[in-house]
Amino acid sequence: MLDRSLNLDAPGPQMLRPDAAAVGWAVSPGLIPYPAAESAMEARVEAIAEGRAGELVWLLEHPPLYTAGVSAKPADLLDATRFPVFRSGRGGQFTYHGPGQRVAYVMLDLTRRGRDVRQFVRALQGWIIGALGELGVEGQVRDDRVGVWVEGDTGEDKVAAIGVKLRRWVSFHGVSLNVAPDLSHFSGIVPCGVTGHGVTSLAELGATADLAAADAALKHAFTRAFGPVAEAPPPI
Repeated sequence: MLDRSLNLDAPGPQMLRPDAAAVGWAVSPGLIPYPAAESAMEARVEAIAEGRAGELVWLLEHPPLYTAGVSAKPADLLDATRFPVFRSGRGGQFTYHGPGQRVAYVMLDLTRRGRDVRQFVRALQGWIIGALGELGVEGQVRDDRVGVWVEGDTGEDKVAAIGVKLRRWVSFHGVSLNVAPDLSHFSGIVPCGVTGHGVTSLAELGATADLAAADAALKHAFTRAFGPVAEAPPPI
């Protein structure tokens, strides 16, 4: 999810580095605690800003939890006792993370990519839509709603959320793609503050994609939007 004030239009632009340097691509097994992941992101962003580390995309899963972005409204937390709730400095409102959801934390140096926040978020949207296309799912964006959406028999449902933050022009937090999470876990919040629409997953849509297939599609689509990647160790 992202700040509505950006008022983004159609996705699609690239944000390639002029030097074509590869972005580190790391995948963590198991469930990574949210506080540990956030601390690792903070440290990596500082190192990137200071030139001590390269850019990194970090793919992981979290145990079941809710996070509240800077625009989160208390009334949108419908069940505060269901899962742990963590305050986050990312844009947006409440969201859920849990097993079966692929979280991708995106730590890119926007000084080397044009310092255009609007284009960056649109490129993130285009990345997810490109990955969904490889998995046989048509993703879409809406001017009045955050995330990436799909059209179903009963209306439009969200399949991926976007929530980013910048520090010294280095991005962190990122995107979450619902591969096969327990969708009932979203009922403890108003996801991203949006009512009248549901939440779905690749499994719910009938896509034959597990986390490994989703990761492969995400990697391939990322190279088109942001440039080459190279395998890297997770930051923790």
